[in-house]
Amino acid sequence: MVRILFFLLVVFALGLGFAWLADRPGEMVVTFDGYQYQVSLMVAAVAVVAIVAAVMILWWLVRTLWNSPYLVSRYFRVRRRDRGYQALSTGIIAAGAGYAVRARALNKQAAKLISADQEPLIHLLDAQASILEGDHDAARRKFEAMLDDPEMRLLGLHGLYLEAERLGEREVSRHYAARAAELAPQLGWAADATLDDRAARGDWDGALKLVDAQKTSKQLGKEAADRRRAVLLTGKAMALAETDRAASRAAALEANRLQPHFVPAALAAARACFRQDDVRKGAKILETAWRAEPHPEIADLYIHARPGDAIGDRLHRAKKLQALRQNNAESALAVARAALDAHDFRLARAEAESAARIQPQERAYLLLADIEEAETGDQGRIRHWLARAVRAPRDPAWVADGHVSDSWAPFSPVTGRLDAFEWKVPVERVGQLIEQEDEPLPALTSGAEKTASDTPAHVVVPAEPPADVPAGKPEAAAAPVVESVAPETEKPVLRPVPDAADATAAPVAAFDAAHPPDDPGVDPSEANDNQPRKFRLF
Repeated sequence: MVRILFFLLVVFALGLGFAWLADRPGEMVVTFDGYQYQVSLMVAAVAVVAIVAAVMILWWLVRTLWNSPYLVSRYFRVRRRDRGYQALSTGIIAAGAGYAVRARALNKQAAKLISADQEPLIHLLDAQASILEGDHDAARRKFEAMLDDPEMRLLGLHGLYLEAERLGEREVSRHYAARAAELAPQLGWAADATLDDRAARGDWDGALKLVDAQKTSKQLGKEAADRRRAVLLTGKAMALAETDRAASRAAALEANRLQPHFVPAALAAARACFRQDDVRKGAKILETAWRAEPHPEIADLYIHARPGDAIGDRLHRAKKLQALRQNNAESALAVARAALDAHDFRLARAEAESAARIQPQERAYLLLADIEEAETGDQGRIRHWLARAVRAPRDPAWVADGHVSDSWAPFSPVTGRLDAFEWKVPVERVGQLIEQEDEPLPALTSGAEKTASDTPAHVVVPAEPPADVPAGKPEAAAAPVVESVAPETEKPVLRPVPDAADATAAPVAAFDAAHPPDDPGVDPSEANDNQPRKFRLF
């Protein structure tokens, strides 16, 4: 655009100059070799311009002819380079698509057309083709060769890191990640792997510095950086809980300040306060976390904040937690456990039943079994609640990468990933996922009563052979006992089925499917079908 404007400006200036000469007529006289030449001023100006233009054109032609060999070679060189870059680009696309044969062929073509020293991407395509072909040793050698080139060093470290991760060599992969993080802290994969490694080794201060560097370089947002800092500070507080209580408390309180609703941070901060007899502050921290997310560990620590408290005081604290989050299963369970310890069985039973209705879990039914054992000792009722607990959904737990732990940890013991633990229901094994039925809780007035839901729908039990079964009747001894359970309002009827060949044999209990459970059946004196039947209308 600037060139066009400059050209127009020059043309405009020439036009103004010729117009100015045309308005001012004059003559130019030139004497040369005894001759005198006289022309008008306009003709002289045009002649000068024409001579200058001719000289410029002649100079351009001479220069073009002189540089023609170089221009021709440059044309073919550029064309060759374009073909090489086209092959390189197509080869990288083929490698990304997993087409190993075409990627290798295009890599060879690009290597012929472009020098590998001028274009480092040829090394990358070569390494990717080796990986697709399954030659990982050659790929590693190529990545190691990239370490000598400053432009390719980070790429080589990333390739070696991925190869080490593929082989399961965590220490080697973290070594390469640490080298990459030193060269470029803004690399996400290197910073994350180095962070996990420092956390696993207990280098909490180094990990915190790395998080600060990520935040400064805008690699992490404020919320993500605060979350990582809270996790690392919680891990530091747990590690220093027994050796340096002051540092442990400072780290835990800072973690709780960054993430007030993070349960492990709240637990660590509260424990640190309780160890220094600051019960009020620790209780306030737990109450804040409880309002956001009721957790059984928060309830247990809150209720037992003072080891010397009486049972009634612990029950009062449990009720205070329940007032903060009403109509919640965890609140009800906390009150039920405290009431059981206080031997207030009526309150414990009511709260445990409420928790089971709100959220059926193993803990609720196991607690009901404990209450039944402590209050009545009825083994039938205890087995009933235990059976309900077996069929209930599993309790939530700390889970990380499929590993279930009793307590939270800052990193996964399986992969070493930071902040991997989640409070959730563990995944059921295949074939053992049992859906909890929406059945009402049975009446608890009598410990001897049982509902039909506690018994399997069909039970086949091999009958023991009676003592007086004849030796020639093995089929009578092998006859199974089939019991069937009707709905809850019906009861199964078991009738003796005597052997036709031996009327003295012991009766075997069997279910008579021809009659409903409340039907007394046919009188044996009327069971003979050979007798004539009489029907009366009136």
